[in-house]
Amino acid sequence: MVTQRKPKASKYLITPTRPVQVDRDRSVAGLLEKMEGTGFGGRQLAEAHRIWLDMLGDNTTIMVAGSGALIPAGMRRLLAYVVKNRFVDVLVLSGSMLFHDLHETLGRYHFQAHPTMTDAELDSAQISRMWDLLASDEEYREANEWVGGFTNQLDQSRPYSTREFLHLIGRELAEIASEDGLLTSAYKARVPIFCPAIADSGIAVGIAASRFEKKNNFMFDIVQDVLDMMNITGRARVTGVINLGGGTPKSFIQQTEVSTFISKDHHHGHKYAIQITTDTPHPGGRSNAVSFDEGLIYGKLARGAHTAYVNCDATIALPILITALSQTAAKYMKGRKRPNFTFGRELVVEAL
Repeated sequence: MVTQRKPKASKYLITPTRPVQVDRDRSVAGLLEKMEGTGFGGRQLAEAHRIWLDMLGDNTTIMVAGSGALIPAGMRRLLAYVVKNRFVDVLVLSGSMLFHDLHETLGRYHFQAHPTMTDAELDSAQISRMWDLLASDEEYREANEWVGGFTNQLDQSRPYSTREFLHLIGRELAEIASEDGLLTSAYKARVPIFCPAIADSGIAVGIAASRFEKKNNFMFDIVQDVLDMMNITGRARVTGVINLGGGTPKSFIQQTEVSTFISKDHHHGHKYAIQITTDTPHPGGRSNAVSFDEGLIYGKLARGAHTAYVNCDATIALPILITALSQTAAKYMKGRKRPNFTFGRELVVEAL
């Protein structure tokens, strides 16, 4: 009988936790640095900050997947900041997120709800509700009409990828915007935006209304988006992903590993990954959940990838994380090589 040798406890008990001390003179970045010595969500948020910096220092093509009502919840300026400063290189966003951004770029607002407001009274006043946030239905319809009017100006003889269409919308909005949002910042910084589920948004409603009125015959070419993303991934030296929530934007980025087989530019999975979400896998939402285990299937993540799983509301995590980056990222950006894009019917990618 062979007795199995027990591993020594010293093999595992290596790094002690470091209790956070109060230091009124430390910056947000300094606080996150101290949180690296803690556990649970605090440590993961600190890890996310470190991984984002590592991506910037490793000449990584950084892709962000975003969904949910982050713009109505006040995240617009923060997200525009990371785009303007090229802390990210590619955006894949939900249609609602882009519509909310367009709405605010047109000079409109979202509002806070009061706990005593009822859905019945808001409905009678033609107010849309997103938990504790409000928007005017009339103003949303005006944004729909703006999209329809913009689409009427485009060449109707050919389809457009969502990436090309959103770049053109950003250019149009940049002429009238008093403050940059995601669409205008991405246009100015030459960061491509993809929206794989654009039909699920007020943008599509505006286009549909215009077609119904026989003002245009505009169509999308979703397949070109897949080819453009394949080209971006295939030419990247290293890739990293930042997931804000889950859903179609996250899935669209995850399928790039599969799509690169089309061009035989085999992608070995993302070297870096940050996930910020409150979703859990046990109700069947595994692809949206905080764990990246599902990402290892088909090699979506590289073996040994650097990952942070931040189980937190993004409206809590993003202000801390992006404020810290504003204090720490400059030295990582000095020698950073990032992908350059030439926009047209097809996206031309200059390889790193």
